[in-house]
Amino acid sequence: MADVRDRLHSVPKAELHVHLMGMAMRLTLGNRLTQGYNCCVSDSRHGFRPHVKGGASRGHPTRISEGRMLEGKAPKGQLGPYPLERLRSVDEPTTYIGPNVERVSERQAGFIKAAWGDYGPRLKAEVDRFVQKEPIGAALSQITGHLAGLELGEVYPTLAPIPRDPAAVARHIKALGYFLRADCVGICELPLYAVYASDRKERPIELDHKYAVVFLIDQGWRTFNGALGSDWISAAQSFKSYSTSGFIATIVASYIRRLGYEAEPHFSGHYKVVMPPLVLLSGLGEMSRFGNTVLNPFLGPRFKASAVTTNLPLAPDKPVDFGLQDYCRICKKCARECPSQSISHGDGTIVHNDYETYGLDVEGCTRMRVGNPAGASCGRCIKVCPWNKPYQGIHKVVEWWLERSSLARRFSVWMDDLLGYGKQNIEDKWWYDLEEIERTFMVPEKVGATVHDSPLAE
Repeated sequence: MADVRDRLHSVPKAELHVHLMGMAMRLTLGNRLTQGYNCCVSDSRHGFRPHVKGGASRGHPTRISEGRMLEGKAPKGQLGPYPLERLRSVDEPTTYIGPNVERVSERQAGFIKAAWGDYGPRLKAEVDRFVQKEPIGAALSQITGHLAGLELGEVYPTLAPIPRDPAAVARHIKALGYFLRADCVGICELPLYAVYASDRKERPIELDHKYAVVFLIDQGWRTFNGALGSDWISAAQSFKSYSTSGFIATIVASYIRRLGYEAEPHFSGHYKVVMPPLVLLSGLGEMSRFGNTVLNPFLGPRFKASAVTTNLPLAPDKPVDFGLQDYCRICKKCARECPSQSISHGDGTIVHNDYETYGLDVEGCTRMRVGNPAGASCGRCIKVCPWNKPYQGIHKVVEWWLERSSLARRFSVWMDDLLGYGKQNIEDKWWYDLEEIERTFMVPEKVGATVHDSPLAE
């Protein structure tokens, strides 16, 4: 077995991936589809290269660009860089949400509880430091903080002369989000339970908007590929997306107010809404194993979200089903790799506050992210998730297959480990590991927390 493993590791990863996937797809989907698949990936070393009829000759296949979609160049019917429109829509989310979900206070969020001292004096002191102690994260969080203080301006008294068709306006608002460089945009009706009952200072929140526009921003696959997930760049990855998503939400809310409709942005440090149910209901993902986290089929868990709530009439999207519940039940890689072991290893879900979840040790997770002694925050679960792949080349084929086959999901979990995904690729590490101590940056003693660092006791 060791000899076989050594021989497999001697084969280039992309080439091995292609041949293993081809074998498995022939077993599960039959020859008719996989004949076309084999044609597409006949030279995996040079990328995903389908033969284009009427284009290049059989000996010189045309390469499909794997960069970010150029503005205005999406395929017909696709608004953004990812084909959200082709996902299977369902009337209800793939996880249970009952009629008795109660509103919660932002005060109960893990970071807020740590800031109030609920988890002890060390975590209380670290809340103001765990992002600021690394220079890139500190610079990004400063920008996000300034966004929260911006004045949006008045709601214009007269409605702008735009179409009154909710579907047309929804498409327009999504296109605006993509124009502003969002990676995914979805729309849902705003359920009351998704509005916080009170803020972090326990002041009541009232929000009577009907719709929510949700924006997802990629945290960057290449940086994750060069990282451990629990090291010094982790907080900066989060705040790269928090700052960008806040920028987009603020502009879109200001624009809608100028059209004559109420609108308010919600982003890191400025949330009046609970984001996971909005991401779920707007068709941007399914609930995953690691806590109340939604996973997107194209970005995986590698994103942060913001929203604009509004009374501008919009046509909502539907939830989606791409097979994630079956996958998360099988995989458990995030639970295995979590440094604080805060993610459930169980086969089943629980019902909490009348909605279905795997459950999460919120205190343990917060202690890891805020108190990490070997990094700034933690995103190890994101790093190792098999859905954390660039949506290009062979990974497009794999994602399509995972949506359709339970056997494919089992095979993918095994193959993800076999091919070494989730490990650090040092060639993609571009940042310096630095820690601020008394206004001086130093090289930290340790880089990257592991399971052996847990639990991070007080």
